[in-house]
Amino acid sequence: MSRNPRPSRLLGVVMVAALLISGCGYQFAASGDMLPASAQTIYVERFGNQTRVTGINDELMRYIKDEIDLHRRLKVVDSPDAADLELSGEVRFALQTPTNFNSALEPTQYNQSIVLSAMLKDMHDKKTIWSTNNVSSGEHTPVVPQTTVATTPTFLQQNLRADDIANMTDIQTAQSQTASMQDLMMQRLAQHLYAQMADGF
Repeated sequence: MSRNPRPSRLLGVVMVAALLISGCGYQFAASGDMLPASAQTIYVERFGNQTRVTGINDELMRYIKDEIDLHRRLKVVDSPDAADLELSGEVRFALQTPTNFNSALEPTQYNQSIVLSAMLKDMHDKKTIWSTNNVSSGEHTPVVPQTTVATTPTFLQQNLRADDIANMTDIQTAQSQTASMQDLMMQRLAQHLYAQMADGF
């Protein structure tokens, strides 16, 4: 038997792959192809907050608006009356749980996670054109110097270096790493939200 697949088989494989890709609405990168062509402006409504973390929805707003601005596809406006589209939603879940412990059963690492729902409305037709109940992001957060790996790309994005962490107390390490990982988590959450919204997932 020939080791080379028949052209008909290759064609079949290509067609199945194309159907699977088109079926999930996948687009390479957040190109914004699924957004209405005439839409130029967007209003980001204040997200609701179903969690016990006060102000997490307001903090998230900055990251979402920055991500939209970064793509230069839509202009963020301050009023729904001036917008072609309106993005709204709510933070459904936010949790920080210990995942690693030392010999004294003290936490040495936490896992931060956040989940939100969102909806995009066409302000001219007053119709919802996209929605999701599950945009999420999470980060592992070391809270003592001994569990902080100073060679990871994530750590190297910070202003700290290995010597800085070694000289920090546990409390200082926990505060700096929690803030850093939360910032990264929010950035990635906003990226995921924009990608899903723009590409119609």
